[in-house]
This record gives sequence, structure tokens and C-alpha cells, in this order.
Amino acid sequence: MEPTSLLKDDERIDQLYSQDVQIIQSPSCFAFSLDAVLLADFVRPNHRHKLCTVDLCAGNGAIGLFLHKKLGGTFTEVELQPRIADMAKRSVELNGLTDRYRVLNMDIADVFTAVPKDSADVVLCNPPYFPVTAQSQKNPNRYLAIARHEIATNLETVAEQMSGLLKMNGHGYLVHRPDRLTEILTTMQEHRLVPKRIQFIHPKPGRDANMLLLEVIKDGKPGGLKVVPPLVVSGDDGRYLPEVQELLYGQQK
Repeated sequence: MEPTSLLKDDERIDQLYSQDVQIIQSPSCFAFSLDAVLLADFVRPNHRHKLCTVDLCAGNGAIGLFLHKKLGGTFTEVELQPRIADMAKRSVELNGLTDRYRVLNMDIADVFTAVPKDSADVVLCNPPYFPVTAQSQKNPNRYLAIARHEIATNLETVAEQMSGLLKMNGHGYLVHRPDRLTEILTTMQEHRLVPKRIQFIHPKPGRDANMLLLEVIKDGKPGGLKVVPPLVVSGDDGRYLPEVQELLYGQQK
């Protein structure tokens, strides 16, 4: 089947060259961005054949698909918005991964109707970052508003569902904003998710972090949080630094 036959109007195929993955995207909804690539890179490799991974707030499935070589087993992508979930399904098909991936078009609040509690080894989430404001409610692009603002879900629900899905000692991964760090750590721990590893992402040298990556372990031993070296995305000239270039395009010859 020709890849373009899977496209609908106003859609394109983008490629993450480093992982040889193609993703169906639409500029009128939203496209995956660097946070998805960074979260996938932050996940620890695990090639167990029976691994069960769930991606909450999956969007067009980018993060899960970026991990198809790094994680073994099966993936469940959970996305609320029907049009975006449909793009995720077709992206799975485009990459020939229908035997390992399924896409659920549902609210993450209802995930236990389709995925049993305490059944996942890994849970990923790139949630909406921003609390709801009058401005976000009026955003004319509803796709973007729901993806960026806590209109349809929030941090509390993400932590609750992540904890409910994970087996004891299962690993959860989250990308979020540093200005909500205190709230994130408190909320995770209230839901039996013990923070174990954190990385701050800085847009340029000398600039404050604008993103964080967090790994938690369900019912993990308290303490032992590692703050790993920060990642700086771009130089002062705005060009991606080598480490980020490699994540996007693979090793440059």
C-alpha cells in the first residue's frame, strides 16, 4: 500500500529519521514536537517480549511509535480526540506495527474499562501542561487547546490513572513544565508514584529550564531521586546542538 493512500485531506507524513518512524500529522490539529522525542529518549530500554506499555494522552501516537525498537512487547495508545486517534491508528499501520500496537479513542479517566488495573510495566504521558484559563477556553483551535490546557484532563487524573495501570515497581514517565515541579512531585507521591530520576531541558545556554522529564516507580523505595545532567537544546544561534540533532536525525556521518 502506498503510504499516501493512508492520508486524508490536510495531512502529511513526517519522519523521525533517528528511529526510522513515519508519523501522520495535520497542521490544523498539532504536530509532535521535541518534547515527544525527548520523553522517548528518556525512557529506559526494556526488550522483554511480554512488556506491556500504555501511552496516556497519546496524541497521534508519536511517543509510543518512537519506542518501537527500545521497548519490547505491546503498546496501548490512549487518545481522547477522535480525529487525532484516527491519525495514530493510521500511523501504526504506516509503520507496519499493527501486531504490537492498538489505539483506544477514549478519555484516560475511562482507561480501566479497556486496560486492567495493575497490568502495565511502563506508562508514558505527555499531558496538557497548562491550567485552564479564560483564554484557553476561547482558543479557536480546539485540538490545540485540549492538547495544551487541562480542559479534558489534569495532573491529578494523570497521576491517578498512571498509578492504577502500573504493576508494583512499574515505571512511569512524564514530560511537563518546571514551574509546576512542586505540584508534580507532591501529586505523584500521593498516588504511590515515587520520583526516581529527573532531567531539566533548557532551550539555550544560560536560559532557565522550560521542560522537565520525570521517571517514577510505583511503590518504589522512598528517596534516591537522581537529577541527571541537564540537556540544552539549541546554541545561541538557534541551531540544535549535536545531542539533539542526533535524537532527531540519527548519527551524522
